Amino acid sequence: MIRRFFLPFVTFLTAVIFIGRLVGLQLMNSSYKLLSDANAVVESSVYPERGYIYDRHHKLLVSNQPVYDLMAIPENISPFDTLELAVLLGVKKSKLKEQIDFAKNFSVKLPSIIIGKISKERNAVVQEKIWKYSGFFLQKNSVRNYPVPLASNILGYVSEVNKNDIRKNSYYRMGEVIGRQGIENYYEDLLRGRKGKKFFQKDRFNRIIGSYENGIYDIPMQGAQNLVLTLDLELQKYGETLLQNKRGGIVAIEPKTGEILSLVSAPSYDPNILVGRERSTNYRKLAMDTLAKPLFDRGLQAQYAPGSPLKTLNALIALQEGVIDSTTKFKCQKGHFYARGRFMECHCRYGTDNNLMSGIYRSCNTYFANTYRRILDQSGESVEEGINIWNKHLKSFGLGNYLGYDLPVGKKGFVPDADYYNFWYKKGGWKSATVVSNAIGQGELLTTPIQMANFTAAIANRGYFFQPHFLKSVGKESLAKVYEKKITSIDSIHFEPVIEGMFQVVERGTARVAKIKGIEICGKTGTVENFMKIEGVKTPLTDHSIFIAFAPKDNPKIALAVYVENGYWGSRWAAPIASLMIEKYLTGKVERTYLENRMLNGSLLAEYEKPYSGKPFIINE
Repeated sequence: MIRRFFLPFVTFLTAVIFIGRLVGLQLMNSSYKLLSDANAVVESSVYPERGYIYDRHHKLLVSNQPVYDLMAIPENISPFDTLELAVLLGVKKSKLKEQIDFAKNFSVKLPSIIIGKISKERNAVVQEKIWKYSGFFLQKNSVRNYPVPLASNILGYVSEVNKNDIRKNSYYRMGEVIGRQGIENYYEDLLRGRKGKKFFQKDRFNRIIGSYENGIYDIPMQGAQNLVLTLDLELQKYGETLLQNKRGGIVAIEPKTGEILSLVSAPSYDPNILVGRERSTNYRKLAMDTLAKPLFDRGLQAQYAPGSPLKTLNALIALQEGVIDSTTKFKCQKGHFYARGRFMECHCRYGTDNNLMSGIYRSCNTYFANTYRRILDQSGESVEEGINIWNKHLKSFGLGNYLGYDLPVGKKGFVPDADYYNFWYKKGGWKSATVVSNAIGQGELLTTPIQMANFTAAIANRGYFFQPHFLKSVGKESLAKVYEKKITSIDSIHFEPVIEGMFQVVERGTARVAKIKGIEICGKTGTVENFMKIEGVKTPLTDHSIFIAFAPKDNPKIALAVYVENGYWGSRWAAPIASLMIEKYLTGKVERTYLENRMLNGSLLAEYEKPYSGKPFIINE
């Protein structure tokens, strides 16, 4: 009985499924109808205008300007006069043929850009005759425009997607653009919006005669978002001007929020040169400059020894661990012997007694070598435990790790621990004297300028910091993300004597050049040894110039780090530049024009050329 009804039932069910599928394909699914009309219908993507980017005061940083792309669907291309079209477009015939072949290899069915970035003037001419060329059509697009040619390392750039991009993200099609670096890359989803699609009817002459089926198959686009950055345009501009003819970085942060006010990397470039048809050529030129490295963000990627600014953190760690207090003194004999036959020089006079405050403002190497050794030798049961305690404290300030800022590039820096030295010296084969260079920020430590600015902000805040970031708001809405307050491992009570020492650095110490009337600045100078290999030989070059600072002392509004490569003393270049940045930001003007002119007109290009001259040279002049 069951077998009698089973076969008719299966036959009936199969028929229902088959009919249902046909109805879905032919009546419900529009894609098949469009395919059937492919010869008479052209699909065109509709792109939202890429989002604008503004600084914290809503000054325009990035906008758009209209251009047009010549598109083609290869399978719809009929024989045509290649030379005529090339002349019409203002390109070489070989270039046109090359792009058509590339489009065919990519896909014969999907539209590809043949010639992009056509100006609106040339587009008007091409538009009149495009009907003659079957398979071709014009599509409106836009390119980025930088009204003020600044902050290229922050803003980044856009370029056309490649096959690898498309494999990673099916959203993109050939000829579309994607953010490659900086903010353009990190916030790509917000800045690009979501493209839509329009379908147009063609006549027998291949001319568009109107919307297909009154636009019922069109897909609306979603508008892009405008971004407001934490960046202060005027401060950024000033910083880039101060670092012209020099190499290095400036990072300025608002301590109470973690907002990045300025991120300068020098040398830099005009971001407008990476727009338009010459983008690839110009990019190759920048990439091939392996000496100046304009594409290398020195504020985020350069890893330097921190130098004497680290003495502030070593002082805080020593206070926290109870191995010194603010009155602890060490006598300096223009340096000291930290081991048999091992002498660490210092610029203090013979017989100078330094306490914590004077040790900071005089930048006494003897004071901090003794302090560091106490941390390692008295903080734990062994030197291994001591250096791990030291390592843990430094990492609480953000050293030795990524800070989580919203740009796609960066370096972790490095803070050595017991495992590191056990590897190089074998367990038990080293002691505090072996690694005493860490006391003055030389040794194996590596930091980035943004890490130095960040720990300066933590000192200014008396023990906490917020994740450094660039995005202030999206559109007219305030940024919803709330950044967690990160507490350092140092109790707030220990910061005041260190801050007082940093204040005296500017008032009567190594950075008196940085004094500004009416503004209490706290800072610390640094000078870092600098080497490079010349013909396989490690060769010393002129030292790097460093300065960290925050101001005002009791209500800090700006914290910054300045690093000038081959600048020698911290007081020679870094401290004056930092001081001018502070004055510009807090007062809106600079009255110390004598100092400003010296920084603006000063050049270190001769220093950078010395290793490549082939001649003997003198350093630290």
